[in-house]
This record gives sequence, structure tokens and C-alpha cells, in this order.
Amino acid sequence: MISPWLYPLLFVTAFVAGFVDSIAGGGGLITIPVLLSLGLTPQDALGTNKLQSTFGSGGATWHYGRAGLIDFKACFAGIGFTAVGAGLGTWLVVTMGRNEAGKDVLRQIIPWLIIAIALYMLLQPKIGETDLRPRMTSGLFHFVFGLGLGFYDGFFGPGTGTFWALAYMVLLGFNMTRATAHTKLMNFTSNVVSLGAFLAAGHAYFGAGLCMGAGAWLGARLGSRVAIKKGVKFIRPVFIVVALVITARLLWKNFSKAAP
Repeated sequence: MISPWLYPLLFVTAFVAGFVDSIAGGGGLITIPVLLSLGLTPQDALGTNKLQSTFGSGGATWHYGRAGLIDFKACFAGIGFTAVGAGLGTWLVVTMGRNEAGKDVLRQIIPWLIIAIALYMLLQPKIGETDLRPRMTSGLFHFVFGLGLGFYDGFFGPGTGTFWALAYMVLLGFNMTRATAHTKLMNFTSNVVSLGAFLAAGHAYFGAGLCMGAGAWLGARLGSRVAIKKGVKFIRPVFIVVALVITARLLWKNFSKAAP
């Protein structure tokens, strides 16, 4: 059990994570280490994190939607495929021995992919400034990335928002603000489905998760409001910094695990 006197700390942690996640993703880098430091098992930490992050991604989605930045009708297929992918990924983690071998492979590959994304963003300073002509149909895009990134988010997770945002910008031609908004909708979908699987397996602390959810909701509301107001010039550097932080953390975990 998590002592109630720790709830204020969890609330503040989730608030900061929700703020960052609503702009550039990566909120789990803040919340999961804190939950693990309190003695939760990895499965309980992941389940509790999904509970709080569902509030955060939901709050960001609601705020971006109110601002007219999300085309919900065009996202129906994406929501469906993302839900299927997330369900399969989380089911694999929960029911099949946690699949540490598969996660180890991802830990080795993902940091280099995120580095490539950060370099691409740095070398293409105009990307995301305006809407461009799409390079892929919306239906095919949501089929491929909904299943793929939905599965990845349910199975492993770090960098999901980074991959979604870049895919929306490069393949559907969205500007960065619209890409971030649609990314939050897909994150919310995979969070809800993954949360359902973790709850069914009994891997979540409700008191702590709901307290953190309140903080994440408020942080996400503030973060999405700032992102909408400031636009690409604000989102872009935050996006790149978060991508590099995700990379640094994954590489540190890889090397520390490999060290004798």
C-alpha cells in the first residue's frame, strides 16, 4: 500500500508529467521512476501509471478538441486500430511472462530511432510549421500506425507520442500543433485499453492512481493551453528536448544493465 501522506508528492509529480506529456509526450519518464521508488512492482507501477496517464491524455484531448484541432470523424479508424493494437500489446505483457526478451530488443533499438527523429527535426527546421500535402491516405495511415504504435504503447511505451507526432507531420502533412493534438487522442485510446487490461489483472493502485490522475488532468489542461497559444515555436524545442531525454534514459538503462 502507498501511504496517503505521499499523495501530495504523487499529485505534483503527475501535474508536471501531465504538462510535459500534453506538449511532447514522455510523461511516463517522470511518473514511473517515482512509482518504482515507492516499492511498487513493475506491473503495478505500469498499471497505476496507465490510470493516471489516462486522465492526463484525456484532459489534453478534451482541450485540443475544444480548440478545433482534432478531426474526430477522420480518426474513427485510427481509434479502432489503436485500441486493437494496444489491447494485443498489453495482453502480451500481462499474460505471457512479461516478455522481457522482447522488451530488451526494443530497449536496444528505440533509443537510436528517437535520436534519428530528433536529428531529423533539427535538420528540418521548417517541418511542422504549416500543413502540407499528405503522402499517405488517412485510412492506410491509421491502419498501419494504429496497429503498430498501439501495440508498441501497450507492450513497451517510451517514445510513443514522439513517433505518432512525427508520423502525422511527415505522412499526413499536419502542422506540429495539429499533430500534437491528434497524438493525444491516440495516446488516450491506447491508455484506456491498456488500463483495462492492467485492471483486469489487478495491477493498479486506485487511491494513488486517482490522486495522480487529478494532477495529470490539471497539468495536461495547462500544457495543452500553452501549446495552443504558443504554437510550433514553443512545441518544437520541447519536443526535441523530451525526445533526447527519453533517449538518454533508455541508453542509461541499457548500459547500466549491461555493466558487470
